[in-house]
Order: sequence, then C-alpha cells, then structure tokens
Amino acid sequence: MAQRLIPQGWRIIGTTRSTEKMDAIAATGVEPLLWPGSDVSGLLRQAPYVLISAGPGPDGDPVLNALEGEIAAIAPKLKWCGYLSTTGVYGDHQGDWVDEQTPLTPATKRGQARVQAEARWQAIEGLPLHIFRLAGIYGPGRGPFAKVRKGTARRIIKEGQVFSRIHVEDIAQAVELSMVQLGAPAIYNLCDDDPAPPQDVIGHAAELLGLPLPEAVDFETAEMTPMARSFYAESKKVRNDFAKQALGWTPKYPDYRTGLAAMLADDP
Repeated sequence: MAQRLIPQGWRIIGTTRSTEKMDAIAATGVEPLLWPGSDVSGLLRQAPYVLISAGPGPDGDPVLNALEGEIAAIAPKLKWCGYLSTTGVYGDHQGDWVDEQTPLTPATKRGQARVQAEARWQAIEGLPLHIFRLAGIYGPGRGPFAKVRKGTARRIIKEGQVFSRIHVEDIAQAVELSMVQLGAPAIYNLCDDDPAPPQDVIGHAAELLGLPLPEAVDFETAEMTPMARSFYAESKKVRNDFAKQALGWTPKYPDYRTGLAAMLADDP
C-alpha cells in the first residue's frame, strides 16, 4: 500500500508492536508508531482512512479491545475503514466453491476467531467498513523458492486438497480501488482465478528454477507442525467475481504461474 499511495501524496502512519521494525518501516516512507505504547486516539480523530491488518489473538481483536470506544466515536466521520480478514472463515468445503454468500463455518480456532472479529467490526454503528477476505498470501520474500533452492521443500499430497492464493500486489490494488471509490460497505474475497493443489505450486517452482522435483510425501505420514497441518483441515476454491464487479479489479497475477514467474524475474 505504501508503494502505491505515497508517490500519490498520501501520508501513511503505520503501527508496529516491535521496536526492531521501526527503521524498516520508516525506510518505506511510512511513519512508524509503536503500539501499544503510543497514543493513537488523536491520530484516529484526524485520519479519514483506517486499515486494520492485525489478526485476533487469544483475547480477541487487539484493536477493538483497546480502542473500540474511540473507533465507535469517529465511525460516522471516517471516509473508509478496511479490515483484512481471511477466507478461513468459510471452513472446509471439500474442494467445492465458496463466495461471499457462503455460510461461515470455520473449521479451525483461527477461523472462528476471525468470524468473531468480523462480527465485532460490523457491529460498530455508522462504520464505513470494507472487509477483505484474503486467500493464501504470497509475493516477494514469501513464496516457495527459498525452500526449493535449499532442498527442504516437499510436495505434501492429500487427495482432493486445493487452496486459493493471492499475490500481495493484487491485495494492494483491490484495497486501493476500494479506498478511492468509497462505495457502500461490503465484503470481498481476494484470490486469484486458479485454485490449485499445493504440490502443483511446489512442482512448478522447481521447474522454473530448473531443479529436481521435490519429494512427494503423503499427508497422513508427513512430519508437520500443528500449525502447518491445520491448514490442510480445509479444502475449498474461492470465487472472486464480486470484487471484480464491484471494484473493477483485475488481478495482475491471475494464477500462481504468472505470480511465481514475476517473483523469479525480480529476484533470479
């Protein structure tokens, strides 16, 4: 978002919970603010646009836990408020398609926490809220190439498993379109056009690098962290038609092949 908006003259203030990240944030042109630890109430009263990216923790949404009253007070004055959520709110659909009208039946504690957080944000009267449900995010520094190069990548095989993905640049493009258009509050799925099994993505990354195909490992016997294994509890294909229609959004990277090729071209 900073790369897109700052050249247009936007002022962006970004919070961080880590003092170690302050300099890196400042290098992007964003004004870093340590939070908790700094008073953000005054800034909230001044800012016409607010984007929430912090996920819920064990105690719920950290932003609303600390600032719900302040946000409720400024809600009618805001031009736009965005909340970055996850397609995990839909739960498992055994590889079938879901869209924004699909009932929310999360299969994981993380998904359940997101449903609760979304509901809390939606309950704030007068808030011009736009919820973006993000598929699996990838992009520069966040993709399969490093593991494939190190030889630690594996192709985890689980029959019928399929994931939707989204390149970080396509998220930023959609969010910017929403901020500029200031349409009615809405919920958007942000994902590419090509849901695919995870082993296909790893295999294609190896092909692009000219390296051997990583080992195929059965999901049932694979050594995985509980977090990694939990992602395989859900299988679904996510539709993005509403975001395209409502925002005029066209993904720059409509499938993992174009996204991975662009990543490799930027960092060969």
